[in-house]
Amino acid sequence: MTQELKKTKEISFINDVKKIVEQGRSIAYSGVNAVMIETYWQIGRRIVEQEQNGSERAEYGKQLIELLSAELTRTYGKGFSTRNLWLFKQFYLTFSDIEILHTRVQNLTWSHIRTTLRVEDPVAARWYLQTASNICH
Repeated sequence: MTQELKKTKEISFINDVKKIVEQGRSIAYSGVNAVMIETYWQIGRRIVEQEQNGSERAEYGKQLIELLSAELTRTYGKGFSTRNLWLFKQFYLTFSDIEILHTRVQNLTWSHIRTTLRVEDPVAARWYLQTASNICH
């Protein structure tokens, strides 16, 4: 075997292994992303459930989210700001049916969802997320 052929086979081998690593990382990222999005949805659901059992709803909701944010940030670090918790709540309210969540936004990132939740009309937000999900799929 010539030196040139040997080098070509080695490069091909290395490129094949790189492709395997990249595919594995992509699959892992997609799985983690899907779990995190459902986690955020579940947090939003619990916030809404807790608020519905609280008194003086508006003030209670604000205090509840501030308390939860402080504790989650202390325990788990960044990512649980009061702003994010309000977004989790809004995410749940926009997609309160978990089946809709699974069928419409399963392949989107939290960044896609967060950006779309800025749209004030929930019907429009759902439409934008559905459209983005179809494009990304």
